[in-house]
This record gives sequence, structure tokens and C-alpha cells, in this order.
Amino acid sequence: MTDTVGMRPPKARRAGRARRVRRFVGVALLLALIYPAVTYAQALTYPGNATVAVRTVDWLRDSMGAGALVDAVENWWYGRHAPANTQPAANTVPHQLAHQAKPVGSRPAKLATHGVPLRGEGAWVPADSQGAVYTTFFRPDTQHASVLAGAAWINQDLVTTQLVPGTREPVPNRSAPARVPASDRSRLVAVFNSGFKMVDANGGAYLNGQTLVPLRNGAASLVIHRDGTVSIAQWGRDAHLTNDVVAVRQNLDLIVDHGHVVSGLDVNRDARWGSSRSQFQYTWRSGIGTDSAGHLIYVAGNQLTLATLAEAMSQAGIVHGMQLDIHSDMVAFNTYDPGHSSFARKLLPAIPGPADRYLSTDLRDFFTVTLRSGPHTSAGARSMSH
Repeated sequence: MTDTVGMRPPKARRAGRARRVRRFVGVALLLALIYPAVTYAQALTYPGNATVAVRTVDWLRDSMGAGALVDAVENWWYGRHAPANTQPAANTVPHQLAHQAKPVGSRPAKLATHGVPLRGEGAWVPADSQGAVYTTFFRPDTQHASVLAGAAWINQDLVTTQLVPGTREPVPNRSAPARVPASDRSRLVAVFNSGFKMVDANGGAYLNGQTLVPLRNGAASLVIHRDGTVSIAQWGRDAHLTNDVVAVRQNLDLIVDHGHVVSGLDVNRDARWGSSRSQFQYTWRSGIGTDSAGHLIYVAGNQLTLATLAEAMSQAGIVHGMQLDIHSDMVAFNTYDPGHSSFARKLLPAIPGPADRYLSTDLRDFFTVTLRSGPHTSAGARSMSH
């Protein structure tokens, strides 16, 4: 039988091969585009509250393996936009509206401030009618007077704290409620953000008898005890997994320890506090710690470096403290007044996102702070044992 293909002229054979190559390349390109298109669509539609920007960055890191590129862009952007050494913009300064609270037990002392204080700077005011949470603001950066930090002091004699998993963090669970439980809303006084995504946190998570992500010895750890109190610990040194522990959320290493800012924050040796240069970024940052009496203090602000955050936490009275999440849309501290469901306030007016965040389903894990309804154990002795 005659091989008609072999009898085709060389030019026709070359044209046929070229068509096959183009067809192959076209199919390969189509397949290469399908994966990112599908995964990006999944990222945009995954259940839980998050902005398109946050979902896009997460997709680049998790699905496209572009974490190093994202880090480089963030380091370049946030490292080259230093804050001004001027008065803060008027719309960034909180209006300190105090409730007619009935303080029970401890209340925080006024903070020392740098230079001439702004109106209300360093003065704590009750954020709820029970006096469970007090808030203030101050300027922690002596070189950049425009930088504001907000602080919230939480009386652990009056509240309990819970870790609430999101639909993606600390582990994916599309069906997780991932919002403030309806049963807690009548007693809710505050909610606040958790730490880095687990892939970046260099630590683990534990909740209600289940290890969600393996815990790391040496990691900075927010530990919730069976009585609802919180301690901030170096895991394996200050705290261990006992029957008294109901939740642990780890994030990097401590940045305030035994009343002192940890050395090395300005060089981030061994990348103990994130990617190699993330500590130099002027960006939104948050941190949590306990004071000498064992009460919780949350601190957050924009255009903070890691070292400035640690100094702000120390200035606010924290003796054991850790960094939580960073960057826009990752920082949130909202206060509520039980019995007044319409009253919701952000710690700082410039904090991105709504004041009712976490009342609906969220991608990330977070913490709720609710008024106690029964007897409790004081947190003070636990904290002082560190």
C-alpha cells in the first residue's frame, strides 16, 4: 500500500508538523491557564468574610507558590513609606467616649506619654457599661509623631475568652460557623484578630482536646485555661499541655518577655518573627499580652515596625507579649456593650473593616471576650508564675 504521507512534499510535511506543534502548545497553554483560573475562582468564592485583595494575596501564596514574590513586594512597599514626624491626622484620633461604667476591682493607670499629649492621650476610658474593657490611644514612636497606637485593657476577673476557628484558619473547614456564637452575643464585650496564617506562624493550634496544627516548643502562645482566663507564654517553658488548657494559638516568638522588649527584633535573626525583612515594614500590626496583674492588653496601630510594636506593648504595661497578625484587613479589635447590640466601636477609627466584623462568618480564626456568668479563678497568680 502506498504511504501517501511519505510521498508529500517536504514543505507540506513541515507545515503539518508546525500545525501539530501549534496545536500542542495551544492545548498546553489552555491547561496551564485552567488551573490558575479554577483555583482563583475557588479563592474568591470560599465561604467567609475577606476582601478581594486578601483573597488574591492568599491565592498567590497558597496556590501559585508566589510567597517569596509577595514578601518581596510587601517589604519594598511598606519599607519605603515611613510615617511623617507630624501631628496625627484628625480623623485618625479616637473620640474617647466613656460609658457610665460600674468598675469592679482593678482599673488601669494612666499611660505616660511623649511630649505634649493630645486630648485624651494615655487616659483609659471604659468601653462598656460594666467596666470590663478600657481603651486608650497614645503615640509610641518618638521619631514619627504621626503614628498612633490603640490599646485595650481587659479585666480577666470579669470576662472569659474563647478561640473561634475560621473557615480557612487554623485549618480549612468550609462548614465552620466561624462567627460569634449567638448564645454569646448578649454578653459580648470585645472581639479581636488572631495570628498569622498557620503556614507562616511557625507554631500550632489546639482547641478543645484536638491538636489542629502541632504545637512548637519555644513558640509564643496565647493559652486559654479552663476558667476562661488567658496567659501569654513561651510554650514548653511557661506552659504545657495539661487538663487545664482548652485552647492554644501560637504565633512566632515572644516580643516582650518578663517585662522587657526581646532583643534582636531589629535584625530578626533566624527569621524568628516572620520573613527576613518583615520586621522593618511600616504597616498595621497587632499584639497581645498580660500585665503584672494578669489582665489582658491588646495593642494595635498603623505604620508600626516590629520593634515599635514591642515598645508600644511595653509602654501599655505588657510584661509577656506576642505579635498577632499584621497588614491592612488583618487587624481588628471591636468593642460592644452588652444589652446595647447597636453599639459597636473600633479601637482606632482608621482600622480597616467594619465594627461588626466576626458577627458573620470569617475566613480567619479570632477571639471573643464575654462577660462571666459565674464564679471564676483570678488570672493574676497564673500570670505571675511565668
